Amino acid sequence: MRFLLPVLFAITLGYTSLDTKATFAESTSEQSNTSVSQTWPGVKSNWNGFDRYDFEFDGLTAFVVEPKVAAPGKPWVWRARFPSFHAGADQILLDRGYHIAHINTGGMLGSDRAMKHWNAFYHFIIEHDLHPKVALEGVSRGGLFVYGFASRWPQRVTCIYCDTPVGDIRSWPGGKGSGRGDAKTWKACLKEYGLSEETASQFSGNPIDRLAPIAEAQIPILHIVSLNDVIVPPTENTFVLAERYRKLGGTIDIMTVEEGTEKSGGHHFTHPDPVRVADFIERHTASLPGTEDYFAIRGSLDNCRTVFENEKRGRVAFLGGSITKMSGWRDLVCEYLQKRFPETEFDFVDAAIPSTGSTPGAFRFANDVLSHGKVDLLFEEAAVNDLHNMRTPVEMTRGMEGILRHARRSNPNMDTVVLHFVEPRHMTSYRNGEVPETITQHEAVAEHYGVSTIHLAKEVTDRIDAGQFDWEHDFVNLHPSPYGHAVYASTIRRMLSTAWTSPLPPNSLLSEHPMPDVIDGYSYDHGKYVDFESIKDANGFSVIESCDPRSDDIGGSVREGFVDVPMLVATEPGASFTLEFDGRAVGLFITAGPDAGVISYRIDNGPAKTRDLFTKWSRGLHIPWVVILENELALGSHKITIETTNEKNSLSRGHACRIVHLLVNES
Repeated sequence: MRFLLPVLFAITLGYTSLDTKATFAESTSEQSNTSVSQTWPGVKSNWNGFDRYDFEFDGLTAFVVEPKVAAPGKPWVWRARFPSFHAGADQILLDRGYHIAHINTGGMLGSDRAMKHWNAFYHFIIEHDLHPKVALEGVSRGGLFVYGFASRWPQRVTCIYCDTPVGDIRSWPGGKGSGRGDAKTWKACLKEYGLSEETASQFSGNPIDRLAPIAEAQIPILHIVSLNDVIVPPTENTFVLAERYRKLGGTIDIMTVEEGTEKSGGHHFTHPDPVRVADFIERHTASLPGTEDYFAIRGSLDNCRTVFENEKRGRVAFLGGSITKMSGWRDLVCEYLQKRFPETEFDFVDAAIPSTGSTPGAFRFANDVLSHGKVDLLFEEAAVNDLHNMRTPVEMTRGMEGILRHARRSNPNMDTVVLHFVEPRHMTSYRNGEVPETITQHEAVAEHYGVSTIHLAKEVTDRIDAGQFDWEHDFVNLHPSPYGHAVYASTIRRMLSTAWTSPLPPNSLLSEHPMPDVIDGYSYDHGKYVDFESIKDANGFSVIESCDPRSDDIGGSVREGFVDVPMLVATEPGASFTLEFDGRAVGLFITAGPDAGVISYRIDNGPAKTRDLFTKWSRGLHIPWVVILENELALGSHKITIETTNEKNSLSRGHACRIVHLLVNES
């Protein structure tokens, strides 16, 4: 199907699909008639996998392109004029859940007549349950429409993005400055605005003149211009507008292209960064219930960006549990980084293990993360599993501090982001005016180390309470639906794009993150795996090189990485071994399944203690489980003796102890 809106041409301001990678591609599909089940009126067609509706409104042609799944709050973008030009950002935003809308007000050039149609179209759109605040996009003369609307109704606008926009009709189409102008369009413009050649010279209704209400509403602006543009010279339009807007206290950023194409008078060019445009719009149209955004950027995230941009390579690691392991937010963030840095060769490290939180993370960090090489950006999440695994506040601190100190010691330039995912009990805490305990502990550690955090549990709670989606049908559960993962990824993108708003300075250098004093001297910052070869006096324990804990008719589910791997195993009472080590803590990384038993252990010549290895999940799952036996040992050498006993949990079917890793927190 071809777009029903014709491609519009002016002698000097005609737009065609010059950038084939970033324009609305015309796709062939069979048009269907209006159906009562349609969200929008008119003719429905398929545009690159999205539903597009073309219809007549207020005597004019219009269209809406619908995302497959709307983002929370149903945000939308309003394209003014030339909706097929430089539309790469719109494609990205559709993927992210945004609607795209356009009404063809043709040659009205942003006049009062055009604004009457725009006002009516706005009300029509929001009556279809889209968000009452819109992101405006204007190409060339489209700037007249965008600024005309924003200056009249600033409360309806979240942000403005313009591409080589007209800011002063005397520059274009008037040609009264250094630009070429367009005599035919200038004549039509004078008639549209009720001006004469004489009164036009004093006209004060241009975008450059109507910025005060936009600045007062603190609407952020992004423009892109080509420096050799002789059709809409930036020196007479964007640069004037930017200077005035900043003097009014407004925020505007300008992307520049050195040279547009000669044939277009420098006015056309291949768009250099549609991802940046999409990020800008998403960052300012998150449709949050209040003014709060749900992340805290501490320090800088420019070290990883410097590596990505300058060295054209990067390693990004994801450490966490099942929410990180499953297909979802991690894949979306990887996709975003690859698009954000298209020339960079990435190594994405999946270091997620379901059911594991910060304590296991600290002990497995060297093996599962650092073994891949120097990491530039680390994402860490443990708020859900630290709650589910019943870790104490002290353990929550020691685990998270262990991860962050280990990361910073391994690479002082490593940028880190800690994520606080949602769980129903977290939501209850927030609704009671309290911060969940796991998030309190993790946040305190992150703040101490100057590490950025994202409060996704708080965001999901607030958005559900605001009616933007619900838990049962949209988010589904603590293992989110694809929609829930998209919510997570959206906020992560907003945080990164906010941190990376300004271009890197030339010759940017890496800056080491400081290593502050330790919070807890017993934190697991030197946690590591110890080889089975280190054990002594093994009696009844043996190493099974490819152990399947389901053997011997035990049954139960297993987790990747904890089946068909070497394990130190005993299944009968009375088995024992000793381990000599140098460290402050010692423990076991086990598979705790249906036959998990009770062990006895003794440190040095101290009293014997016992530990039940059976967990509340063990009846149907050989769950990866970290048991810290002692965590406040004096510095120096120690010896631990471990023995299986004839005791067992009443729900257990045996006395097994299957050790996947021996754990030591070194001195």
